[in-house]
Amino acid sequence: MSTKTETGAETAQHRGPRPGAGTLPTAPCSVVWSKGHAYVLEGFRARWVGVDDRGRPQVLSAADLQRRGWSRTR
Repeated sequence: MSTKTETGAETAQHRGPRPGAGTLPTAPCSVVWSKGHAYVLEGFRARWVGVDDRGRPQVLSAADLQRRGWSRTR
């Protein structure tokens, strides 16, 4: 019987990568999903545009999307 406890990093290695943990797409008009909302990459400004829960326009940076979590599928 082992008394060794796993660190958070060791535990994460066993579970595999998180969904959306890869790099964001870079092609203009790419679509990703975050918190139930679609975001489209504007090609000329490198920003992600979508709407919030009330339908208001919302602009996110790539760093914002990484923090919130994202995926290519709904």
